[in-house]
Amino acid sequence: MFSAFTNSLKIPELRSRIFYTLALLFVARVAAHIPLPGIDPHPLQEFFKDQTASGGGALVGLYNMFTGGALIKGAIAALGIMPYISASIIFQLMTAVVPALSRLQQEGDVGRQKLTQYTRYATVLICIVQGALLILALENPGRLFPGYDLNTYGPIVMVGKLGFLITSVIFLTAGTMLLMWLGEQITQRGIGNGVSLLITVGILADLPGAATTTYQLFFAPIGVASLGLPQGIVMVLLFLLVTMGIIMVVQGQRKIPVQYAKRVVGNKVMGGQSSFLPLKVNYSGVMPVIFASAILLFPQQIFSQVGAAFNLKFLIDFSQNLLRGHWTYYAIYTSLILFFSYFWVSVMFKPVQIADDLKKYGGYIPGVRPGEPTAKFLDFIMTRLTLAGSVFLTIIAVMPDVLLFELAVPQRIAIFFGGTGMLITVGVILDTMRQVETFLLQRHYDGFLKKGRVRARSTKQSMTGDALSTESVMKLALPMLVIFFIGLAAWAIRNFAL
Repeated sequence: MFSAFTNSLKIPELRSRIFYTLALLFVARVAAHIPLPGIDPHPLQEFFKDQTASGGGALVGLYNMFTGGALIKGAIAALGIMPYISASIIFQLMTAVVPALSRLQQEGDVGRQKLTQYTRYATVLICIVQGALLILALENPGRLFPGYDLNTYGPIVMVGKLGFLITSVIFLTAGTMLLMWLGEQITQRGIGNGVSLLITVGILADLPGAATTTYQLFFAPIGVASLGLPQGIVMVLLFLLVTMGIIMVVQGQRKIPVQYAKRVVGNKVMGGQSSFLPLKVNYSGVMPVIFASAILLFPQQIFSQVGAAFNLKFLIDFSQNLLRGHWTYYAIYTSLILFFSYFWVSVMFKPVQIADDLKKYGGYIPGVRPGEPTAKFLDFIMTRLTLAGSVFLTIIAVMPDVLLFELAVPQRIAIFFGGTGMLITVGVILDTMRQVETFLLQRHYDGFLKKGRVRARSTKQSMTGDALSTESVMKLALPMLVIFFIGLAAWAIRNFAL
């Protein structure tokens, strides 16, 4: 595997793509550390630290994880890339119910470009709304962060004018649009999916802090409670098992055999080959976990506020049962994951269209009649696979809470033993490694797996896609340095100015 990383730097096209990707990821990380003018992030950081220590702040921690820590730093990229992802999901779901968008999706590149343009417009609108709500909430933090006390932590917004609201919304929108552009550039000219890489790097940004916390957990000073060697070995084994399980299920497929009928074209017999139709075990990915986590937050806040306003004890008690650590929360959480898993598959997986395409090209599943019986067969198989995938998602999503509440593992460490962040990280790393391996195999190098070596390949075979030259990559040095020194100056002014 290490030789594969070494070989990836020997190919000029692949090397330039890797350096280009790293350069743009560096720019994204700088944007996550440039604070908004008029924001004092230290009170929010202290509050978040206390919430993390007590196991609270689930949604704030989840959103802060997706933004790579930019939210609690009050940075210009505090909204992260999530508005763009939200707009993309909205249009993906709308293409299934709006005929006009469905026709655009079927028009090829022109239609996809139109959908991309509409997605960008929707991203700007979402950024304006979310940015304004975020700034208004930071002026009164108790609304967004339950338990925040101004007397204890202090104000976050240092100025309270309309101009500050307008400029802050513009900065937040520009930060998200910058991240969106960086993600698209990485996808086109770099390695991997740009948007997914931005989220993954943001998640892994807290890895050094988690490693430090882990070290302090096992090597605490004398007189402070710490874990011993057996607990450390169990944690390492559990981490490896969870990672292996995620890899197995993410890559798991049910291969449906497909046979293509023979056709006589002139004097030649075409077709007759066998193939297979891959059906993923975890077809919906991490989306059911995200939807379930977001939806569970609102009933808890609504019941808590209504119960406190009208002095209704049963509503207050019920709202407390919807917090992490209570069986009611996990029962509803599991049901929502199961529901959204089937909902996502019903929207995205089209067995009737797949059956029609197989029939059109002369393909059929052995033992199943073409047409409607094939659609029913695929729907039956996908229903069973979705059940297995949703059970797996539930186990992975609940794993950090088990470590947090049952084994008293700090939340900063527990999030790397499962949950949304671990699912995204493993999936993106696997996809990026797959793309790098494709480049290596095209140049007659061994990939990450020895059995993946491709023989009898022509050495003159060119790389696919537009690759940047080394000179183009080096041209990024000047703007990178400028952005770096701007961020460094902003940090110095923020921490050392009188």
